[in-house]
Amino acid sequence: MKQLVFDAPHEPTTDVASEARTIGDVLRLRAARTPDAAASFQKDGDGWRRDSWRDLFDQASRVASELVDLGLEVGDRVSILGPTHIDWGVYDFGAHLAGLVTVGVYPHQSVEQVRYLLEHSESRVVFVADEAELATVIAAVADNERIVAIVPWTDALAQGHLADDKRVMSPQGFRRTELDEETIVARQAQIAGDDTAILIYTSGTTGPPKGAMISHANILALVGHSDQIVPYYRDDLLLSFLPMAHATERVLGFYVRVNGGVAAAYASSVGAVLAELQEVRPTIFGSVPRLFEKAYAKIHSEIEHKPALVRSIFAWATQVARRRLRHILARENVPTSLALQYRLAQRLVFSKVHKAFGGRVRLCLTGAAPISYEILEFFWAAGLPIYEAYGMTEATVLTHINREHAMKLGTVGQVVAPNRCRIADDGEILLHGPFVFKGYYKNEAATEETLIDGWLHSGDIGELDDEGYLRITDRKKHLIITAGGKNVAPANIERAIKSKSPLISQVHAHGDRRNYISALIAPSPLETLEWGAVHGLLSQDELDERRGELMRDPMARSEALAQAMGKVVAEREFCELFLEPVRQGNRDLARVERVRRFFVLDRDLSQEGGELTPTMKMKRKVIEEKYAELFERVYTDDTFAIDAGRS
Repeated sequence: MKQLVFDAPHEPTTDVASEARTIGDVLRLRAARTPDAAASFQKDGDGWRRDSWRDLFDQASRVASELVDLGLEVGDRVSILGPTHIDWGVYDFGAHLAGLVTVGVYPHQSVEQVRYLLEHSESRVVFVADEAELATVIAAVADNERIVAIVPWTDALAQGHLADDKRVMSPQGFRRTELDEETIVARQAQIAGDDTAILIYTSGTTGPPKGAMISHANILALVGHSDQIVPYYRDDLLLSFLPMAHATERVLGFYVRVNGGVAAAYASSVGAVLAELQEVRPTIFGSVPRLFEKAYAKIHSEIEHKPALVRSIFAWATQVARRRLRHILARENVPTSLALQYRLAQRLVFSKVHKAFGGRVRLCLTGAAPISYEILEFFWAAGLPIYEAYGMTEATVLTHINREHAMKLGTVGQVVAPNRCRIADDGEILLHGPFVFKGYYKNEAATEETLIDGWLHSGDIGELDDEGYLRITDRKKHLIITAGGKNVAPANIERAIKSKSPLISQVHAHGDRRNYISALIAPSPLETLEWGAVHGLLSQDELDERRGELMRDPMARSEALAQAMGKVVAEREFCELFLEPVRQGNRDLARVERVRRFFVLDRDLSQEGGELTPTMKMKRKVIEEKYAELFERVYTDDTFAIDAGRS
């Protein structure tokens, strides 16, 4: 294992957004301010290739030059489809330097989905990363005369498909000549602050995706207030792996760090993240809650199989750490004896937790979905603070965050000024301020439903405490109303159960107009396969093949994988492994929320199956409709499902 070498002064970063009018200006000013500083690292063989801010600007300028030569006018749209990689950022900023609007397209979508996005956005050019995605794009644009160029990321890929569509171009043309600064400045001058900078298509849990128009002013407002979000230093290093098509990675993980001149390493794949954490050793680590949930469950699962002495030491260390944390959260001095015990606990136990994340992480960020208090408290106690945040695409990603000196576990923090937040009479979170988007592209009706008198109606239910800390309950449209008339938030139920076992991938709570709550549990693929191999249900070759598939693309769910999982789930003994996690989760819930019966799906939920969005959120309506007969059997067939007991 070859570690990434990165050295920079431990000094606060400097802002350039205050001098910028557009997103393109941010990169141009950053490259002028710190041209030779590290901008990014990309895996190259056994090592990591370093690019400076000057390198990034020069590469983006060459892309801009070719886009101008293709005849694209200021305000035209360009789409990018590919994995999280520095090339994604080069194409993104190349378009911005040319005064264009960028559209991120998620990988692994169908021809119909990609066709809709390209046609609805009126894109003129598509940058596409690999063989399978290129085939999808070529099929999707067959009758789309607006597209003038399809640009594979590599020349080899382009050469193999020049005959498939005359618009396929070699990327070599995008590397020839830089766009002169006079033209860049002139095209930037044509852009108004309220002009759209990026089109972000929402996940589409209730219908076709809607294109959220995020303006230059929106992004610059957020970037300009990034000191309220995370205090960055010049020697900070990020590990980027979340989808660049998503607003969070694009705005927070990319534009914000360009503004501050913070370097990032790009994971070679999602499957390589855990291994490359050891090579990159980031100082800041952002991820969705599921990764922290899986890490927490894995740690506790492994401890259960250790000798009694190890289990005792772990229990003692956890107790000490939680006691110390309570003093810190209460802003009290930690007693000397407790501080000494904690130092020993760190050496014996928690140093191993830190090492799993590379050993240098000073803070973690999470959002996009709920995370349980128990998990947050554990990692905070272990010395890995996870700052929970809240936002939505329509509010330029983020409006609330916990900060070092203003945080409260179990909440998503206070509003980022100068934005405002209030709770409507029905509990809905309303947002107002410079981060709030322009509206949905070509969808006035949806815009009018979402933006009312300047206030963004989030669709989320929440509570504000006396100090302004926001607590999210659930999505407004997701609330379950039981037969007894009680309002139940399914997210609370799902979060409580999912965190209790690494065997659980997804939990879907059901119970609208029912006498009690039931649940569908989707098993985690890798853990399911490994259990099956140990119990003779799968051969070692089959395990190795499916494991390799998951390592290459942890989000993909092939038919072969589903068949292998089905063999394991067919065993009653395996399904009963979920009984204890459900019972443990129930102990954290109010009586009306507790899951009384559940069934285990014979595969994981998937984007391919239509049950998950590209951001891996459950499509609740789809799941309810798709598994309606199974849910009905839970309540009518005593031989179906597993009884968790009344509690």
